[in-house]
Amino acid sequence: MRLIFLYGLPGVGKLTVGRELAELTGFKVFHNHLTVDLVESVFEFGSKPFVELREKVWLEVFKQAVSAGLNGLIFTFVFERTVRDDFVEKARSVVESAGGEIFFVELTCSLEELEKRIENPSRQQFGKLSSAANFRELKDSGVFDHSAAPKNRLTVDTTNLSASDSARLIASELS
Repeated sequence: MRLIFLYGLPGVGKLTVGRELAELTGFKVFHNHLTVDLVESVFEFGSKPFVELREKVWLEVFKQAVSAGLNGLIFTFVFERTVRDDFVEKARSVVESAGGEIFFVELTCSLEELEKRIENPSRQQFGKLSSAANFRELKDSGVFDHSAAPKNRLTVDTTNLSASDSARLIASELS
């Protein structure tokens, strides 16, 4: 199984690009907010039980996807301060120990474009961050500064690329 680990700041286009990539590859999309919303329905965001259960869900889905023999899985993700430093290594271990491969793809875009995208009403469907002012506060307070982001990655700037062009670029790089 190939796990495509799509990550980046809120609003860079992870889910949109992930859906386009799924169309190209036939891989399933494991959207991070599904887990966050599930766990947050019981535990406060950032609390110890929230962090532990969220990580267990992520890792168990990866494990089951490899065990089930899926060709691939696309995971959307934001590094932020409640993510444990060893999560990437745990994810890598779960996937690779079962014979799978993990590919890290960072999506970026200009701050101006990101703030426009964050305001898009479609983001509210999954309870995503949807205020540019809130994003700036979180960013300025260091919420998204995370040293555990993988160093060996493909980086795609989505500022001037459509989601389908971004997905085609990723697919061609990973072929």
